[in-house]
Order: sequence, then C-alpha cells, then structure tokens
Amino acid sequence: MKTITTEIKWAVIFTLVMLLWMLGERMAGLHDQHIDLHMVLTNLFAIPAILVYVFALRDKRQRDYQGVMTWQQGMLSGAIISLVVALLAPVTQWLISTVISPDYFDNVIAYSVATGYHQTREEAEAYFNLSNYMMQSAVGALIMGLVTTAIVAIFVRTKHAVTE
Repeated sequence: MKTITTEIKWAVIFTLVMLLWMLGERMAGLHDQHIDLHMVLTNLFAIPAILVYVFALRDKRQRDYQGVMTWQQGMLSGAIISLVVALLAPVTQWLISTVISPDYFDNVIAYSVATGYHQTREEAEAYFNLSNYMMQSAVGALIMGLVTTAIVAIFVRTKHAVTE
C-alpha cells in the first residue's frame, strides 16, 4: 500500500455521512417528539454505513491496486478507515451532542426514566452523557468498522489478476 490518502478520504466521507444522518434524525424528531422510535430507526444507519465501506474499498481497489485487490488488502484498507473514523468519533459525537442535537441527552434521560428503562434519573444520566457517548462511538466505530470491512472485503476482492 503506497499511501493512506484514499482511506483518510473515505473516513472523512463516512464522518460527514454520519453527521448528515444525525441531522436527519433530529429533523425527523427522533431526538425529541419521536424519541420512542429512535432506538429502532437509528439502526437504519447501517445501510449508508455499509455502502460507504463498499464504495471505499471499490475506490481503493481501482485507485491504488489497479483493479486487483486481495481480501487482506481490503481488510487492511478498511481497518485504516475504521481507525481514522474511531479517532474522529469523539469530535463527531461532540458536534452531534452540542451543535446538531443539544437537547438529546435531556430528552433521552427523561424518556428512559418515564418508560422504566432506567430506574432513576441518576442511573440514566450515568449512561446518557457526552463522555460515555464519545467513548462508545469510538469503540463502536472501530468494532463495527472491522466487522463491516471483513464482510465487504469478501465481495470487493478480485479472484485473480485482471488482464487488459
């Protein structure tokens, strides 16, 4: 692998897609009046997340490997993307929590106590807070990125050298 320019580009694209998704969730009311649907509908982010990894590995294969890429090369590229996304995750989460949806934590704390998901407000506050979400987003980005990469790399790899 010559450089990691392609991986950095796609990590930034992934981060921007995440920010746009969160903005969409906020605009759809999933962070306030429809917070009861948030826990289910936020999982739909898996669709654009997987697509970004597919596009990223296809781009890597064409741009840096002249159309021929092994599973291992795809896995390494995706691991680098995942690492960069994980490194950006705390800042991304800060932007989501302070700029895009500053009332989310108050809303989800109230909802989780009202529905009995958490017994007390203190228990809910211990879980739903910026520092916990920053850590969870970084760890989650790394784990889910590696799992996604392992699967996507199977489909993006080439079986043999492409002849011209």
